[in-house]
Amino acid sequence: MLLLKKVGFLISLVFIVGLLAACSSGESTVKVDDVITKFKEAGLEAENATEITKDDMGMGPMRFEEGKRILVPSLGEDNGGRLFVFKDKSDLDELKSYYDEMGKSSAMLFSHTHANDHVLIQMNGDMEQAEFDKYAKVIDEL
Repeated sequence: MLLLKKVGFLISLVFIVGLLAACSSGESTVKVDDVITKFKEAGLEAENATEITKDDMGMGPMRFEEGKRILVPSLGEDNGGRLFVFKDKSDLDELKSYYDEMGKSSAMLFSHTHANDHVLIQMNGDMEQAEFDKYAKVIDEL
């Protein structure tokens, strides 16, 4: 009887673990607005967030789940960066690589990029590295 209870418990446990694994898609539950809120809570500039459209992406791949452009007034008028959330990590890696390669091809096209989990930030290259590191730290702490 005790053996039967243990077997039943193990079967139930395996079923629950399998069910949880099936429900977990590996997708991020983070939203762009959540990240922007965290930036502001950390005292960082992230103003006038607007949805990213195909016109904002140029030749860049547009496979993100959610994307917003943010302004950083201390960098000057209409300067800032982009913040993305992805379902698929390979899509994130592709867009990060796109921005990184542009920066390698021309100093004029350099921008800072940082990714963690399903979140990518791309920020104007005129931003000081130390300031960009503060944004990256917020993303790492999500």
